[in-house]
Amino acid sequence: MIRKTMTILAVAASMGAVALAVPAFAQSAAAKAAVDAGKAAGTVGEQADGFLGVVSGGDAATRAAVAEINAARAALYKDTASKTGVTAEAAGQATAKQLYARLGAGQYWKPLDGGWVKK
Repeated sequence: MIRKTMTILAVAASMGAVALAVPAFAQSAAAKAAVDAGKAAGTVGEQADGFLGVVSGGDAATRAAVAEINAARAALYKDTASKTGVTAEAAGQATAKQLYARLGAGQYWKPLDGGWVKK
């Protein structure tokens, strides 16, 4: 247990660069714009697992943009996991901590064990 925790902490410490790459990794400008608009409107939020989620509502374009960015994030987490020896889930959660720190006031966050909360 301690060794696993230490490994996750080491990955989390090294994830700063990965977290910075997440929003720009393999996403179209349209997807980024749609997600940014959704975050500003309160329809899209970040989740503690490292993925985006639809808070409420959201049109088809917003949902497609969330899916596009989440697919890119999943690939990034899988790649990071294979390089570091942790699970993709741990890589996503480590990145989520970095993403949470960058959320603006009024944007939404979803903890692993709860519902949406406004930051």
